[in-house]
Amino acid sequence: MTTSCYIHNAILVNEGRRFPGAVLIQDGMIGEVFEGRAPAGFTFPEGTTLVDAEGKFLFPGVIDDHVHFREPGLTSKGDISTESIAAIAGGVTTFMDMPNTNPKATTLEILEEKYRIAAEKSMANYSFYLGATNDNLTEIKKADPARICGLKVFMGASTGNMLVDDPGSLEAIFADSPLLIAVHAEDETIIQRNLAQFREKFGEDIPINAHPLIRSAEACFFSSEKAVSLARKHNARLHLLHLSTARELDLLQNDIPLNEKRISGEVCVHHLWFDDRDYEDLGALIKWNPAIKSSADREALFAGLLNGKIDVIATDHAPHLKEEKERPSHSCPSGGPLIQHSLVAMLGFYHLGKISLETIVEKMCHSPAILYRIPDRGFIRKGYKADMILVEEDNPWVVGKENILYKCGWSPLEGVTFKSRVTHTWVNGHLAFHNGKPDTTVKGQRLRFNY
Repeated sequence: MTTSCYIHNAILVNEGRRFPGAVLIQDGMIGEVFEGRAPAGFTFPEGTTLVDAEGKFLFPGVIDDHVHFREPGLTSKGDISTESIAAIAGGVTTFMDMPNTNPKATTLEILEEKYRIAAEKSMANYSFYLGATNDNLTEIKKADPARICGLKVFMGASTGNMLVDDPGSLEAIFADSPLLIAVHAEDETIIQRNLAQFREKFGEDIPINAHPLIRSAEACFFSSEKAVSLARKHNARLHLLHLSTARELDLLQNDIPLNEKRISGEVCVHHLWFDDRDYEDLGALIKWNPAIKSSADREALFAGLLNGKIDVIATDHAPHLKEEKERPSHSCPSGGPLIQHSLVAMLGFYHLGKISLETIVEKMCHSPAILYRIPDRGFIRKGYKADMILVEEDNPWVVGKENILYKCGWSPLEGVTFKSRVTHTWVNGHLAFHNGKPDTTVKGQRLRFNY
């Protein structure tokens, strides 16, 4: 049976334009895109549902290429069901999840088990990274790039230590990986040297504001530079995850179209929102790896986003229990929940005049689809999957316990007032979220990639 929905009276934000328009959804796909309204005499399929957007913005669904949904094995912190609900509430219709779960997703068999779980539980569309180790090159070479979003390489140790530190292994991975290589770039030798200095001064009672000095700008740049050198040597496709320093921008170019880039970069919302002055009030709640650094770094990252050196905005959504984050600052885990609030946070910058709606949509919707070669998502185009969101521009709300959907139950943004809100989210043409309530019968789809 044909199912269809006509969204009208919207302001479409898509492909660098903002215009009054309407969209017809048919059987999970975008059937028509109209400027203004459907023309007189247009025949709608029988039973078409009408949605009056009332002047709200209609965006493509957000694609978050960097999340940690914690399943399997770490589900006290979050799981694919709970975190995908938070995602669609925030306008994120597609996510790509990292391999540092339990067991670690370093074999294709373990990876396929994660896909099986997601098929049963995820409200959003999904893909999963294969994880690299010092000794799983044979498994990496068997990976199908049409079915797996990328290879995650930890060049710095983080949650669920999967550090790849053998020079020969790194060389072989960059030479032979059939997948895009997504790198966590921090140099472990520099980090351990810095840590030893702070332990000598403070013992185990290291203050939280030392975190960006231990996991320093030097450690980030040294490791990112090494990754870029390997990528250039072997002509590998490299994606530098969660850039956190001004200096790393020198490794990137803004004069190459994204679909031709071999080296790309990502910034996460927390590195745009916070800087090292915020440790005083928020402490370890904003402890991430790489660390949140100086206000100068934050401003440089924002400039890199606007000038085209940085290609993608993501979250590194990585929930931990509140009691874990309340441990002594050096021993508590790094990471925090963000996916429900990433889009509204960027819209907060829009309201401040720092970024346009068109650029937000480019960096959160279009660019991930282009970079990862996703064939039918990330744009409002006829024939594409109907992943879309309606955003009310001016309807303020405060982040609080009563509206946080993360399983961990907290957010570093609690108490922040956001001016805009997501009111509707469609996933593959199904209305998955409407006015604060998810429809948990909706299920996402596994991504495919154009290779």
